[in-house]
Amino acid sequence: MGLKLRRLAATFLSPVGTASTTASASDAYHAVLRATAHHPSTAPPSAHHLDALLAFGRGSRLSAAALASALTDRLHGHGDAAVALKALVALRILLARGAFILRDQILAALVRHPASGRNPLALAAFPLGRSFATASWVRFSARLLEVLLLLPDPSTSRGTDAEYLAALPNPCLVSELASFASVVAAVRQAPPPSCAPQRDALIWEAIRLAEEDRVAAERNLAARVREMGERLDTLVLADAMELVCVLKRVEETSAASPAPEWKWAGLDESVVAEARRLRERAEEVLLRLTERDRRLVRREPKASASARVVMPVRAGHGYGYGADVRFGSSRWAGTVSSSWR
Repeated sequence: MGLKLRRLAATFLSPVGTASTTASASDAYHAVLRATAHHPSTAPPSAHHLDALLAFGRGSRLSAAALASALTDRLHGHGDAAVALKALVALRILLARGAFILRDQILAALVRHPASGRNPLALAAFPLGRSFATASWVRFSARLLEVLLLLPDPSTSRGTDAEYLAALPNPCLVSELASFASVVAAVRQAPPPSCAPQRDALIWEAIRLAEEDRVAAERNLAARVREMGERLDTLVLADAMELVCVLKRVEETSAASPAPEWKWAGLDESVVAEARRLRERAEEVLLRLTERDRRLVRREPKASASARVVMPVRAGHGYGYGADVRFGSSRWAGTVSSSWR
C-alpha cells in the first residue's frame, strides 16, 4: 500500500509536462508495437491499427513526435524483416494520409541529422537471413522512401495543377522534374518477381504502395515536361544544361525494360516519347545559348592600357614635373593630378 501511495503522490506532484511526455511516449510505443507485431509475419498493419497511429496527428505536436520516434526506433530495434517492413509500410501510409503535424514530425525523424549523421532509412545492408524476400523488400522500400522525402511538400505544392506549375520559376521546375525522375528510377530497382510470394500480403502491400508512388511520379513528371515545353525559350544556359541532363536520365532509366511480369515498374511509352522530344528541343536551345555566349566573349574589348598621370617631383632628385606614373585603372585616363602642387 505504501508503494502505491508513493507512486500516486509522484503522479500528482510531478510537473504536468513531464507526465504528459511520459504518457505520449508510452502510448505511441504501444500503438507502434500493435501495428508492427511479429506475428503474423505476412500480414500488413491492419486498418484499425493504422487509424490508431493516424490519431496521433490529431493531438499535440508532442504526441506526433513521440509516434515518429517510436516508429524509427522500431525500424532498427529488432532486425526482424517483417517488423521493419511493417514499420516502413506504416510510415509510407502516415506520410500520405496523416495530418500536417504528424507528417512534419515524421519527416524530422527520418531526415539525416547534420551533426550525428544518423539516417534511419540507411537499410541497404539490412541482413537478408532466412526471410530473403521480405528483407529484400525492406532494402528497396527504405531506399524508395528516402527518395520520396526529396519530393515537394504536398502542403505547399499542388502536384499537376496548371496554375501552380505556371508560377514556378524555371530552376524550381527543373528541380521538381529531377525529383520525380528519381522516384521513377528508384521504383525500377524493385526486387525481381521471384521475391514476391503470392501469399505474402505484407510484400504485396509494399508493392501496391510502390505502384502508387510510380503512378503519381509519372503523372507529375508528364505535367512538368509539358510545362517546360512551353517555356524553353526563357531558359538560361545553366537551366537548359540541367534540363538536358535530367531528361537524358529519364530516357536511360526507361531504356532497359523491366521483366515482362514486372511491367508496372516502367514508365508509359508516351511519357518517355514526350520527354525525348523535349530533350531534343532543349539541346537545340542549349547549343544556341552556348554559341551566343561564345560570341559575347569574343566581342568583349581587350583590357585597356594603363593611363598615365603626371606626378609632381621635388627638385634635386634628378626629375621634376612630367614624370609619368602608371595606374591600373582607366578611370584616370587623361587626368593630371594636382594635389602634389
